[in-house]
Amino acid sequence: MWRNLASNFLTILVVGLVALVVVIGWGQRQYVAEGPLSEAICLQVPRGGSMARVADDLAAKGAVSNATIYRLGAQYSGKAPSLKAGSFLIEERTSMENIVAEITGDGLSTCGTEVIYLVSVNGQSVRVRELNPETQEFETTAEFDPKSDDEVPAIYTEAVEDVGTRFRVVVVEGVTSWQVVEALRASDLFEGEVAAVPEEGSLAPDGYEIRPGADRAEFLASMASAQTEFLATAWDARSEDTPVETPEEALILASIIEKETGVAEERPMVASVFANRLRRGIKLQTDPTVIYGVTEGKSVLGRGLRQSELRARTPWNTYVIDGLPPTPIANPGRAAIEAALAPAESDYIFFVADGTGGHAFAVTLDEHNANVAKWRAIERERAAEQN
Repeated sequence: MWRNLASNFLTILVVGLVALVVVIGWGQRQYVAEGPLSEAICLQVPRGGSMARVADDLAAKGAVSNATIYRLGAQYSGKAPSLKAGSFLIEERTSMENIVAEITGDGLSTCGTEVIYLVSVNGQSVRVRELNPETQEFETTAEFDPKSDDEVPAIYTEAVEDVGTRFRVVVVEGVTSWQVVEALRASDLFEGEVAAVPEEGSLAPDGYEIRPGADRAEFLASMASAQTEFLATAWDARSEDTPVETPEEALILASIIEKETGVAEERPMVASVFANRLRRGIKLQTDPTVIYGVTEGKSVLGRGLRQSELRARTPWNTYVIDGLPPTPIANPGRAAIEAALAPAESDYIFFVADGTGGHAFAVTLDEHNANVAKWRAIERERAAEQN
C-alpha cells in the first residue's frame, strides 16, 4: 500500500511540476508578447506608488492582459523597486516587459505636460506644451523669455510642480559656450554654480531631458561628454581626403561650417569650399570668424561688419590669418562635424547667399562676382520694400 501511495504521490508531483512549468512558460510568453492596447494611453505614476497599484491601473485601462503576470514579471526581473513617479506614454501593443522598462528605466516622463527650455543663438525661451489626448500631439500653451521682466505664466509654475511634467533642454547648433552658460544661469530649472565657461566647441547641441534642480556644472559635463564621444566616432569614420589633420581641427572647421549654413543639406557643399581653400592655401575669408573676433562669442553682433573689422588682425579673422583659426567659433552639431570630416567633392572655392536661405557656389572669381551682384540686388529690393 505504501508503495502505491508513494507511486501516486510521485505521479501527482511530476504532473504538478509539469503543469507549473507550463504555467510559467505561458506567463513568460504573455509577459513579452504584444499588449492588448489599441490606442496609446498616458499612465500616471504618483509619488509613493507601487508596482501592484500600477498593475491594477494598467489592467483597468486595458494595457495588460493579466495584472498578476505583470506584477510577478516586474518582481522577477528585479525592476519593481526602481518604479519612478511620472507620466508615461504607453504606445499601442506595448508588451508588459517594455512597460516595466519604460516606468523603471533612465528615461523621464514622456506624456502629459512638457516644458522645453530652448537655447538658441538669439537667446532663450521657455515653452509649455500639453499633450492632446485625441491627436497624441503636443500643443503649445505658453511661451516666455526667462530673462524678461514679464510675469511668469501660472501654467509654467503649475507644470514645474507637477510630477508628470517632462522637462527638456534643447540647445541649437551654432550657439557659443558662453551663450549656453548664460542661458543655464537664467533658468530656474537648474541649481549650482558654473566655475568657468567650457572651451568653445566642446558642448554637443542636442535635446537633453532633465529634472528640475539639475546641477548646471553636471549638465555642462554631460554635454561635453556627448561631444567628445561623437567627435571620436566621426573621426574614426573620416574620409581619406578630409583637409583636417586632427580631431581638434575638425571641430574648428565644423564650427565655421555650422555658422555659414542656413540650409542643413548644404553643409557638405560648404565644407567642400573650405576644404578646397585649405588644400590650395587660400585664406578662408569667412565673416563668422571675423564676428567671433569682435564678440568672442559673448554676444550677437546685431549689425553688419565694418571694413575696419574685416581688416583687423585677431586670432580668428580668416581674412587676415592663413588656415584655420586657433579655436572653434561655436558649438557645431553632428551634421557639421560629419561634413568637415567628409566634405562633398567639388571644385568650388566661392559661395554667397542666394536670397533663399541657401548659397550660390562658384569656381571662378568672375562667377562669384556675378553671384554677389545678384545678392546685392536682392538686398536692395528688400530694403526698398521695408521703406
